[in-house]
Amino acid sequence: MARVRRLLHAGTVNRRRCSLRRSETGWDQQIPLERAFAAPYELVARLGRPLDVAELAEFAPAELGSVFARRPALHRFPGSMAKRVQALCQMVMDYYGGNAAAIWTTAADGRELLKRVAALPGFGQQKAKIFVALLGKQLDVTPPGWREACAPFGEDGSYRSVADIFSPESRVKVRDHKKQMKAAAKTAPS
Repeated sequence: MARVRRLLHAGTVNRRRCSLRRSETGWDQQIPLERAFAAPYELVARLGRPLDVAELAEFAPAELGSVFARRPALHRFPGSMAKRVQALCQMVMDYYGGNAAAIWTTAADGRELLKRVAALPGFGQQKAKIFVALLGKQLDVTPPGWREACAPFGEDGSYRSVADIFSPESRVKVRDHKKQMKAAAKTAPS
């Protein structure tokens, strides 16, 4: 968990390089949370240098795919994730001047922030809401209306998602909540 928090807070040191770590993690729901959040750290190790949005946007696609596919693969679908990361980096270059943090630091309100995050490659509406909640709850990115924009994930005191994981105990509570939701879905009438 400490490694996850270090990765999440790394963006405060070098926005252009490290903020990408927060947004490119992909949150593959079929693998353990800890492994998903460790992927950017492993990508840094494989490249032998800090992540750089401009460099990744211009990386040779086949070469980047090979880096993602090296065992153990960084994602369940390494080629697809490499393409998604590259598309995300290109979007950051094109729309935010290479500064990934500008996605959230320049949003006027929660609705605009949610719209920006949802437009990122690989982010559907639910993942975008969870990411906005994570920004608000863990990194103090709180434009007006952020909790409403990411409801129900922005709810104070909830244990619904990665946004609510601050400790090993809260991680257990989030996992318990997810198990309860899955069990309820199985017993719900079709």
